[in-house]
Amino acid sequence: MNPSTPAEPSADGRGDVLIHDPSLRDGHHAVRHQLGAEQLRAYAEAADAAGVPVVEVGHGNGLGASSLQAGQARLSDDEMLAVVREALTRSRMGVFMLPGWGTTANLRKAIAHGVDVVRIGTHCTESDLAERHLGFLLEAGVEAQGVLLMSHMAPPERLAKECAQLVSYGASAVGIFDSAGHYLPDDVTERITAIRAAVDVPVAFHGHNNLGMAVANSVAAVAAGATTLDACARGFGAGAGNTQLEVLVPVLERMGYRTGIDLYGLLDAADIAERHLMPAPPTIDSVAVVSGLAGVFSGFKTRVLDISRREGVDPRDVFFELGRRQAVAGQEDLIVDVALGLRQGRLD
Repeated sequence: MNPSTPAEPSADGRGDVLIHDPSLRDGHHAVRHQLGAEQLRAYAEAADAAGVPVVEVGHGNGLGASSLQAGQARLSDDEMLAVVREALTRSRMGVFMLPGWGTTANLRKAIAHGVDVVRIGTHCTESDLAERHLGFLLEAGVEAQGVLLMSHMAPPERLAKECAQLVSYGASAVGIFDSAGHYLPDDVTERITAIRAAVDVPVAFHGHNNLGMAVANSVAAVAAGATTLDACARGFGAGAGNTQLEVLVPVLERMGYRTGIDLYGLLDAADIAERHLMPAPPTIDSVAVVSGLAGVFSGFKTRVLDISRREGVDPRDVFFELGRRQAVAGQEDLIVDVALGLRQGRLD
């Protein structure tokens, strides 16, 4: 199903759900952005064989984000895109970009590599930052989507307004990311319902599993009208991981939704991901729970643990203070400030 096309209802009244797989992008957060070419190729080929509609690839923070601040990737954007493009014969290739990390120059390179779907992400109240890049992609004839990160920080009506603005800039689909794994199903229902009432393009939901609710939240999203769901093999992703792909798809199929993905092929791809991409599948450990409760970006986990260990402070205290300060992706420098403040007794 093309993401730009509304789902057609099935015999039981339920339509298609498009699965967008960011294992090779969001998963990078879990391995300090160190996936190599053979790892990318192995999973991309397996996902392609299973019929996963969209396979997203790149640095965890998207195009142009490889840096000392966000983490230096093992491969360049060009190398990652070239490997995955060659591996995909059925699946579409997707990329993600945050304005400020990436630029139109990065988008031009992605287009040259044959990218099919580009997502431009912004903080949930700053959709205006996507205007230039969505306009550029629209003129280039590339499918462009607008997504809002850390969406728990804004009420439903504000998210609906921001999504409508993304559509006015040229987004062919919009979505919200539960970047901190903070939502419960009712939170998702309220937000997707409000967004669906405000736009006439497909709506996507991207979940994280810090509170163990990623599959339930994704089901709530599709029940409220979302037609695209993000999920990763074995949940491979930042923090406690993303919605687990090989669990979500059979749940949706059992409920009567169509994904078009081959179950055995999907399970094989998940096995390959576990063997080749990650030292171990993500788990909901104590720090992940605190991160979700505090509403802090899941991608901060490894940095918080490293800095807390170095400064001799409790990472749980760091997460709660970052949540109090409403830290967002791109503000990794705050982790050091908070840890030093805790060590020196400057924070209550």
